[in-house]
Amino acid sequence: MSEAMAWVAVGLYALFLGVAFGFRSFLLWRRTGSMGFHGVGGRVGSAEWMAGVLFVLAILVGLLAPVLQVSGVLEPVGGLAHGVGYAAGGLLAAAGFAVTVVAQQAMGSSWRVGVDPEEATELVTGGIFALARNPIFTGMITAAVGLALLAPNVLALGGVVALIVGVQLQVRVVEEPYLRRVHGHAFAGYAGRVGRFVPGVGRLTPGTRTGARV
Repeated sequence: MSEAMAWVAVGLYALFLGVAFGFRSFLLWRRTGSMGFHGVGGRVGSAEWMAGVLFVLAILVGLLAPVLQVSGVLEPVGGLAHGVGYAAGGLLAAAGFAVTVVAQQAMGSSWRVGVDPEEATELVTGGIFALARNPIFTGMITAAVGLALLAPNVLALGGVVALIVGVQLQVRVVEEPYLRRVHGHAFAGYAGRVGRFVPGVGRLTPGTRTGARV
């Protein structure tokens, strides 16, 4: 059963990459002429650079881990390879994919991978963004946990950790300072009302530059 679930993880992940990155980039290109990818930024070794590296690493590991399990190179972690874990993994993966796609749709032409400090995009605060400021990342992390439960090997679990750390760095060190600079009081008010990844958690104190939470 573990091999079959690993194949499911491979298929779901490939579908997710195709829809959330491939198709979304194509739609953005048709609207704006840009694919929306800004790559890994920052000085080598900086927090911004590390965020980008960890994010890319997590994306690659997310696909590689179930492939290596199917190939017999990696074995599933025994305590996680059971029916309940597989069911939970499928539900989390599906929910995470859905949240990611809905949030991308809500962002419209403002969707980007990475930040261009010279670019000013619209501050999206409606729809799913009224519940959390970073629902795309919330969806991606949820999906990654689900996929790791479908193919629960050490590499997959490490990929989840890399994604969480990379996302935290990206949001706190790169995106929030950028949004504060570009949108000023509008972002401060929004961040004071809405949680960072889940409703009510990680709200920022209006007017501060330190990211203090309430």
